[in-house]
Amino acid sequence: MPDADTMYRALSRKDPEFDGLFFTGVRTTGIFCRSTCTARKPKRENVVFFPDAREALLAGFRPCLVCRPMETRDTTPPSFTALLSDLARNPPRRLSDDEVRARGVDPVALRRWFKKRHGLTFHAYLRALRIGEAFGRIAHGDAPLDAGLSAGWESASAFGEAFKKLTGTVPSRARGGTLVRVSRITTPIGPMLAGATERGICLLEFVDRRMLPTQLDRVRKVHGSSPVPGTSPHFDRIQDELDGYFRGELRAFATPLDVVGTPFQNAVWDMLRTIPYGQTRSYAEQARMIGRPEAVRAVARANGDNRVAIVIPCHRVVGSDGSLTGYGGGLWRKERLLALERRPRA
Repeated sequence: MPDADTMYRALSRKDPEFDGLFFTGVRTTGIFCRSTCTARKPKRENVVFFPDAREALLAGFRPCLVCRPMETRDTTPPSFTALLSDLARNPPRRLSDDEVRARGVDPVALRRWFKKRHGLTFHAYLRALRIGEAFGRIAHGDAPLDAGLSAGWESASAFGEAFKKLTGTVPSRARGGTLVRVSRITTPIGPMLAGATERGICLLEFVDRRMLPTQLDRVRKVHGSSPVPGTSPHFDRIQDELDGYFRGELRAFATPLDVVGTPFQNAVWDMLRTIPYGQTRSYAEQARMIGRPEAVRAVARANGDNRVAIVIPCHRVVGSDGSLTGYGGGLWRKERLLALERRPRA
């Protein structure tokens, strides 16, 4: 888990980014809560932290009736799922609140959910879908103006301005290019940002990782455009596989990847994927296995540059003495992942 001071600060702030990463037992009341609980905050000396609800229950605490820690959070309401699927197939130019209500969705709840889960407004998401549609048309041969008109823009200048603002490039440079769509993926140890091209997953990082902006910039440089919010069948598949992995039911990922690096990085990342589930290797062993025994530090740097966490399992690399050295997502996550993989299967 995060350190105790970090968890208590998150509890005091009702920080949603920590929701589900830990649970707080309150000794004076005998209940346990989420980090987002709105009940009066207990004193620091009266709390104890648990990695999951099961541990809190086994320690004798009962679930809080205010924040309901036994209920699954961060899921998409069914009405939202139907709406989002329809929008992904046919992105509209605009969608008024009345039109949203006509589809059985509360527009206020929809706006709040988008802002909390994706960090952007619902209408910004619609614009991103339209830009993504236009990008795909241009990449496959359509003229930029025709693509812009088909996606709902009424002038070339307005389309060009919106396109460049979102993707970082002008429409004419999208021909033959690659569009990277991004979306939020949920896990029991924190939300992740996933990125996908048509070929596969190119990014999977915890949203609180300090290097995430750097990784997004690298994705932009590799693929020639800034990632845009959107949908992809690869997101559905990786979410299903991560769910199975965290339940202890899946040991090998089959979602296709589209990861581009230097020849050395590719060699390191390929070797990472050969580490068996539930086992670890040292950086020195990794260096020897790729035929570069002198390049231990370079191997460690390549591990840190891995843009697809968990699936490319850099968490399985440890120090020569078995210590849990560096992990971009935090050593507490590395410990949780290794503990999960070492847990006996039922």
